[in-house]
Amino acid sequence: MVHLKAILHPKKLNKTEIIYRLALRVTSFRRRSYFHLGYNIDPKDWDEKAEKVKKSHPKYQHLNRLIRKKYDQLDDIIYEAERNKKQLSAKQITDKIRSNKNNNSFFALAKEHGEDLEKSKKFNRAISDRSKAKIIKDFTKGKDVLFPEIDESFLRRFKVYLKNEKNNSERSVMNSYVFIRLLFNRAIKRGIIDQTFYPFGRGKILIKYPESLKIGLTEEEILKIEQLDLQKHTPLWHTRNIFLFSFYLAGIRITDLLHLKWNDIVDDRLFYRMKKNAKLDSLRLPEKVIEILEFYRTDQRSYADFIFPELKKVGGDETKQKYSVIKSAIKKHNSNLKDIADLAEIDKKITNHIARDSFGNIAGDKVSPQMLQKLYRHSSLSTTIGYQGNFVHASSDQALDEILKFSNGNKIN
Repeated sequence: MVHLKAILHPKKLNKTEIIYRLALRVTSFRRRSYFHLGYNIDPKDWDEKAEKVKKSHPKYQHLNRLIRKKYDQLDDIIYEAERNKKQLSAKQITDKIRSNKNNNSFFALAKEHGEDLEKSKKFNRAISDRSKAKIIKDFTKGKDVLFPEIDESFLRRFKVYLKNEKNNSERSVMNSYVFIRLLFNRAIKRGIIDQTFYPFGRGKILIKYPESLKIGLTEEEILKIEQLDLQKHTPLWHTRNIFLFSFYLAGIRITDLLHLKWNDIVDDRLFYRMKKNAKLDSLRLPEKVIEILEFYRTDQRSYADFIFPELKKVGGDETKQKYSVIKSAIKKHNSNLKDIADLAEIDKKITNHIARDSFGNIAGDKVSPQMLQKLYRHSSLSTTIGYQGNFVHASSDQALDEILKFSNGNKIN
């Protein structure tokens, strides 16, 4: 015999705080399973005997309709099983209603989120976020998960899974948390789930990125790359041009660089809109950038043509094909940069992003943070100061030498 009952299901948050989750309790073969409706209710607003929310609650009508709707759905599942002479456990019954519903489903909202990104032609982000959703689905072994089920315990277990099973770094774990938080905020805004189920914030799950080690190239290493004798129009020659072009313009991102067109240059100034945040920017072209541009001038087909060859056959519209071409090009350039590092006898790992870190390393404290903020296209000065702090070591080096100078001249036996 299966029993259904609408209840407030208590959950202890800490030693002093308890929340009461609106739920339907299914009892079958003396075992229980709970189907949470996504709301927390104060016990004073709950009529236990009538199994409904009292009029003292501002949303009592909506919540009572929700209880009745889900009660009927569960009742239909139980009736259908009994009609077919099937015996279902309490968990099987609640799993069935979960598989039949989308309004509280994390993966349903994740799917919608991915579709919205594609409609906005943000293919890079769509692919990245779908990958994160797939990893979460792997963690749940293919089962759907409802927002109320993604609590602090779920997130902590997910973190262990990411680190042990997927070999994710702390930064990658935080990226997954940010994705989950984004969908939680969307669900709360739509009224899919109550704010009290939000698992992030003070006293809960904190999203804190670890500091990353940034090591740029030195002036001598940049000169080594410039002076390499590479045959013109070869893949390595082209990759070096791309890397140096980025470096000379304060580390312009390679995605922005590959999108540049000849009509983005006016009076030896570059005018472009960054793909990452849609900000407009303008930079005067240094002589060395103009030299690189001349190598590609002969392939210019029109004033609105792409400067570099990667996107010439794809066209200007944002498409999946365009994203795929850019992703492939970045991978190829990074591979070529490994060969360039070997030829230049540079021991550091070089990628496209290292062009930006190299600019920061060489800039050091020679230029004011305010000017670097503009060159980096940072939104806030604190971001620039934090980033540049990775490369400015003179004062700490000097302090260390000052402290240890008492032992200068003494050898360790």
